[in-house]
Amino acid sequence: MTQALPHTTGTLAADLRALGLAAGDMVIVHSSMRAVGSLAGGVQAVVQALLDVLTPDGTLIVPTHTPSNSDPAEWSKPPVPPSWWPVIREQSPGFDPARTPSQWMGVLPEVVRAWPGAVRSSHPQVSFAALGGQAVAVVGEHPLEDGLGELSPLGALYRAYGKVLLLGCGHGRNTSLHLAECRQKPPVLVEHGAAVREPSGGSRWVTWTAPDADASDFEQLGAAYEAENGVLLGKVGNAECRLMPQRALVDFATRWLGSHRV
Repeated sequence: MTQALPHTTGTLAADLRALGLAAGDMVIVHSSMRAVGSLAGGVQAVVQALLDVLTPDGTLIVPTHTPSNSDPAEWSKPPVPPSWWPVIREQSPGFDPARTPSQWMGVLPEVVRAWPGAVRSSHPQVSFAALGGQAVAVVGEHPLEDGLGELSPLGALYRAYGKVLLLGCGHGRNTSLHLAECRQKPPVLVEHGAAVREPSGGSRWVTWTAPDADASDFEQLGAAYEAENGVLLGKVGNAECRLMPQRALVDFATRWLGSHRV
């Protein structure tokens, strides 16, 4: 039996175009590299394919979140002793867009974050990185109290009529749905804390109040959206993919959450 050849930058780009991604698009990508299959050049080939399709006029966005940069008093997996809390708050190096790696986002966001020309937002827990023509416009401003709301990169994507690409993963990873959470009236507010690196090299602990982020029903929400609106389906490499307009998705999710969450 002849073994299939690995996917290349060229074949991946062709798959992305067939799916519906186009030059000049602004798109946020959530991904599972394991689902894509064998690659000539690894994850770099996937990022290059995305950039080749988008062209310099387009914009690629990825989540580069750092969820462990949070108040240790809230940790449960595992919890840490109360005697540790002040040490963690006072001695953590602090979030720095240029230094701090993303956590639990997968390998593709890390490659994008480190790509020449990438711009990363300053939020210490829910930052985003972007490459392309509108990168600064999308991630240049990111208020602490509005990490996933209207003034966040998700809001900028919404206003620009951007797209969402789920590359080998489901709606449980679809960060744009959090924008719909922030639009609930009233949203569920929770307290947050994180360490931030100062220009001098030290760090400080900051706190703020923001809407709670709960993705527990996002798969159900995504299925409901697809049943009513449909999405573009196809394969990129071996990965089952979904491409959809973010604005329509968020508008639907805002209504759905309002009627399905008590």
